Amino acid sequence: MTETVARKRRGGGRAGAAARRGTATLEQMPWNPPSNIDRPVEPLTEAGIAAIHEGAMRILEEIGVQFLNDEALEIFKQAGMRVEGQLVRMDRDFVMEMIAKAPASFTLTPRNPARAIEMGGDRMLFGNVSSPPNYWDMDLNKKVPGTRAQCQNLLKLTQYFNCIHFAGGYPVEPVDLHASTRHLDVLFDKLTLTDKVAHAYSLGKERVEDVMEMVRIAGGLSHAEFDAKPHMYTNINSTSPLKHDHPMIDGSLRMIRRGQPVVVTPFTLAGAMAPVTLAGAVAQSLAESLCAIALFQYVVPGVPCAIGTFTSNVDMKSGAPAFGTPEYMRATQMTGQMARFYGLPLRSSGVCAANVPDGQAMWETSNSLWAAVQSGSHMIYHAAGWLEGGLIASPEKFIMDCEILQMIQRYMDPVLIATGEEEIALDAIREVGNDGHFFGIQHTQDRYATAFYQPFLSDWHNYEAWEAAGGTWTAARANKMFKEIIAEFEAPPMDPAIREELADFVARRKAEGGAPTDF
Repeated sequence: MTETVARKRRGGGRAGAAARRGTATLEQMPWNPPSNIDRPVEPLTEAGIAAIHEGAMRILEEIGVQFLNDEALEIFKQAGMRVEGQLVRMDRDFVMEMIAKAPASFTLTPRNPARAIEMGGDRMLFGNVSSPPNYWDMDLNKKVPGTRAQCQNLLKLTQYFNCIHFAGGYPVEPVDLHASTRHLDVLFDKLTLTDKVAHAYSLGKERVEDVMEMVRIAGGLSHAEFDAKPHMYTNINSTSPLKHDHPMIDGSLRMIRRGQPVVVTPFTLAGAMAPVTLAGAVAQSLAESLCAIALFQYVVPGVPCAIGTFTSNVDMKSGAPAFGTPEYMRATQMTGQMARFYGLPLRSSGVCAANVPDGQAMWETSNSLWAAVQSGSHMIYHAAGWLEGGLIASPEKFIMDCEILQMIQRYMDPVLIATGEEEIALDAIREVGNDGHFFGIQHTQDRYATAFYQPFLSDWHNYEAWEAAGGTWTAARANKMFKEIIAEFEAPPMDPAIREELADFVARRKAEGGAPTDF
């Protein structure tokens, strides 16, 4: 084992080594979910906020939202809402009363308490790419259906990188596993290869109940301890326009009754599933979120919930979704303002429409991530590894994105804007005077190692030095790094008895058939 790899190995494999750094090859920043110290970008005036709120409330009161879930319909009837078939119209007073019950922030505690994360306040949490059905890497150089091995490797990256704070959905859908038992295998992998907060797909009774039980077992918790506070979460999508399906609402109701949070994220593409105007698309997205959150607060007052935004636009020439666009950025900022108006945490995404980890991928993703920062987002989904509008996961893109995430973390370090006597540095300026440089003076020597961000992937050499070293492009450097990380990865420790209990649960549920499917 080389010294470089040996030191890199310490950067993210074991929970106790999370804060250690590697060499210049991968000099990770320590585990430290950043605080957003900037004022949010708020493009809406007070009149604009009022107009979008009024639009969302009128959608709920006059047009209504379909709930394809009989239990939800009965609950709305009990609450005095107007239910006609599957269509629910609800009064704004009811919606706002329920929304006011949701906490503005909450803490999620995974099996490793050192990885607990706060959702809300000024925290920013970055998660791995979730749910693409396909995979691409430089060695394959083509899009292929996802496999369990590829999913495991992306989970290893999720654990390895300190700038990834939670393990979202499957980082690639392992289609080589049967859908009836896929959730059992992937959650076993997720809970043994990572010790970060885990997500459950809200796809009906069996999957949600199985995942809650597996998270409980992995944490060594009693049922009462599991129910006492959040240990995991789910994210659901409405079926835009203006519809919530049966399994996601069913799974969410099961989650909230055990105190586990739900993020409600409409997938509103302006010009396709929502109005072509951003104000209309945002108003519709909010209506779809708020009606579900109101339902959950009526059932379990005070249960943690969050608004998710996934409002972007389509290419009006082809109908294909576009991400990282000016419209996406503004919609995210606008939704951030509205989330603060409602007092709810916000989830957004780091997304792109590019097909490979090229320049387009990085400028679109950077736009998306900085829009998340500007909006005051608390949970940023798909922050590393996303391609082709969510249809491809890529390890090279994952690693390239982590460089951006570390830069954002460093950007939010209060030390950069400190204005004390040592930072103003009049003595250093006086020492150098009008005819010298700052390289050799003591003020610089005392600070040079930590003064500036140090990249692990970017190459800051000039062209001649870069060429002499092989002229390796960024994605190729990421590919090499990916292989080294996977080769030397060490899973976080787990009590052997807990691992055995988890494996036994998976085996039993597989023998019982897992979850029903349509095929």
